[in-house]
Amino acid sequence: MTGETPVKLEENREHRYVPLEALRARVGEEIGVSDWLTIGQDRIDAFADLCGDHQFIHVDPERAAATPFGGAIAHGFLTLSLLTWFAAGVRPRIEGTRHSVNYGLDRLRFVAPVPAGGRVRGRFRLTSLEERKPGEITQHYRVTVEIEGGERPALVADWITRAYLEAG
Repeated sequence: MTGETPVKLEENREHRYVPLEALRARVGEEIGVSDWLTIGQDRIDAFADLCGDHQFIHVDPERAAATPFGGAIAHGFLTLSLLTWFAAGVRPRIEGTRHSVNYGLDRLRFVAPVPAGGRVRGRFRLTSLEERKPGEITQHYRVTVEIEGGERPALVADWITRAYLEAG
């Protein structure tokens, strides 16, 4: 990273809360599409510093220009890490949620590279919702991260989250 100023995401939108049954009724539907987010070189450089991946295709735009990518590209894991930001603007929370966690991914594919300066957004489809035990709700989302103007998405993932509801 070239300066001392940390790279920050724009302020997240407030979460919407919905009754459990309302969300259950949306299984199989698209839940929403996030705002676009620009992936600038400064964000890529900051991510490289955080994760230790300074491969030239990410952090050296001049050298990366000579590759088939035609310039620097974002790390796939940077794009993946933005799922929570994308979700904050579109994915509703269940009323009474105490806290929620990322539970994992069933499938993840990095389909196309995100060029430095490119814009991406997340598209969310709720594929299933299970109550393993009272107050423990597992949600499965098919998430597609689209690249503005791109023919193919940056990534497609089956993302699993779990919400823990207040007792009662």
